[in-house]
Amino acid sequence: MSDMQIQQVLAQMRAMSARAGGEANGAGSVGGVQFSNLLTQSMQQVNAAQQHAGDLATRFTVGEPDVSLPEVMVSMQKASLQFEAVTQVRNRLVAAYQEIMNMTV
Repeated sequence: MSDMQIQQVLAQMRAMSARAGGEANGAGSVGGVQFSNLLTQSMQQVNAAQQHAGDLATRFTVGEPDVSLPEVMVSMQKASLQFEAVTQVRNRLVAAYQEIMNMTV
């Protein structure tokens, strides 16, 4: 990963942190409630995107004239990408948890 990509990812993380509950005033100041709210919001957004894509697909299938195939395909791809991103975050969290649990004290 290049330095530019790392900076972009960090900027996105800071923006998400700011939206989730304000800027952190230190490493220990971000509480579990804010993190859980962020995860809950992410899951709700993914769920909404999947429901929207399914609804568009159903409407296209029954032949509604205001729904086009490209619109359905783009919506389904967006939902798929969001689900993949959430899955990757979950996998990283599980791996980090397992690593912490395997540490010797």
